Amino acid sequence: MSELVPGGNLPLPGGSVTVRVPGPFDVSALITDDGGKVKGDADFVFYNQPSAPGARLQGDTLTVDPPRLRAGATRVTVVVSPADPGTALGRLPAPVLQVTDPGGRQLARFAPPRPRQETVLLLAELYRRGGSWKVRALGQGYADGLAGLARDFGVDVVEDATPSPSRRTPAPPMPTARPAMHTLSGFTTAHSPSPDPDGFLGLVNSARTSAGSPPVALDARLASAARAHASAMAAAGRLDVEGRDGVSVYQRISAAGYAYLTVGEHLVSGPRTPAEFVAYCLRDDRPRRTLHDPAFTHAAVAYVNGGRSGDTYWTALWARPLTPGDLSRTAAEVVDLTNRERTRAGLRPLAVDPALTAAAQAYSADMAARAFYSHTSPEGTQPWDRAAAAGSRMRSIGENIACGQRSPAEVVEGWMNSPGHRANILKRDFTHIGIGFAGGGPAGTYWTQLFGA
Repeated sequence: MSELVPGGNLPLPGGSVTVRVPGPFDVSALITDDGGKVKGDADFVFYNQPSAPGARLQGDTLTVDPPRLRAGATRVTVVVSPADPGTALGRLPAPVLQVTDPGGRQLARFAPPRPRQETVLLLAELYRRGGSWKVRALGQGYADGLAGLARDFGVDVVEDATPSPSRRTPAPPMPTARPAMHTLSGFTTAHSPSPDPDGFLGLVNSARTSAGSPPVALDARLASAARAHASAMAAAGRLDVEGRDGVSVYQRISAAGYAYLTVGEHLVSGPRTPAEFVAYCLRDDRPRRTLHDPAFTHAAVAYVNGGRSGDTYWTALWARPLTPGDLSRTAAEVVDLTNRERTRAGLRPLAVDPALTAAAQAYSADMAARAFYSHTSPEGTQPWDRAAAAGSRMRSIGENIACGQRSPAEVVEGWMNSPGHRANILKRDFTHIGIGFAGGGPAGTYWTQLFGA
């Protein structure tokens, strides 16, 4: 059984799996494609609509049979909310997700950081990667209930003060039955692929076109992370890359299921409209460069009014998704830049070693997922231990790590400006190298260089 951390994932066996969240919670599921949008009403599984092709909800247990999901479905997002509507999750026992196979063997367990003001939590997602399925721990919260979550997944919310007979209502003679939940008292699937009610996307893409940069598209996962972070800043009454809950904006992006190659953010208070916000970002050089950056392909914005100071808090996120090809190209660029430095110093270039690469990549992913930054892992392993575990037979091992840099050029430059890291890069005895990169964690990016001889 695997204990998952936010952003951690685990391969699932073939066939159905069950996901259970015991306690005073309602469990729901949203069935989507890779774009993060539901296709129709039947893609929302909850207490009043407990089944869909390939998914069935019984009490606190959701059973998912991936091969039987509707055509085009690649993701099932598991959601929990208080059984008593309007109750903050922070007032209840912390939800714990349990994943089991058909034989009842527990595959994974996930206990997210304890929520505070959130009333809905994206707890995990089952997703297809290639020909197989995995489970990823999320732990992303919403403070504005299922309505905010539904909008991000392509559902239009219609408030209705009078519950229909088909919805949960008190049923005499059972005075303890739960009342109707009006947060999603009526909903219809949004037909626009990327709703932009405030005109943010048009403003941004107009500015990018003027700068010669390609347009960006809105992404529901980034929107979820942006809303959560704007809410966290408003609750704390300050701009910060990390909320009072200790979760960074980058961890919120990873928890929402968006693995990125590069990321940027604007954290702003004051503007009252998207037009004012975009104008603010274009006013100064550094935020303007982020908005214009041609590397970004997706964006999202969220704002929350009425924080402690009465200001409006904005979070805009910019990102490019990480693909296996992107990861390979990024690692190759780091190797190339490293070997250029060695050539300038009259040294032989380093050859890429598969075992060192595997160890370096695993360590970067581990630092991002478990939010630590050290040459020594939480279990006490050292670089040579990790290299040996990956199958390396090198007699000598060295390691450089870095966090926060947004590109291969930036990270290699930083290492070369540090005497200890520079010494590893220019060590004459080293003959091989492996590179690791991962996004997420408190710092946003984590890099590993593993050398061997």
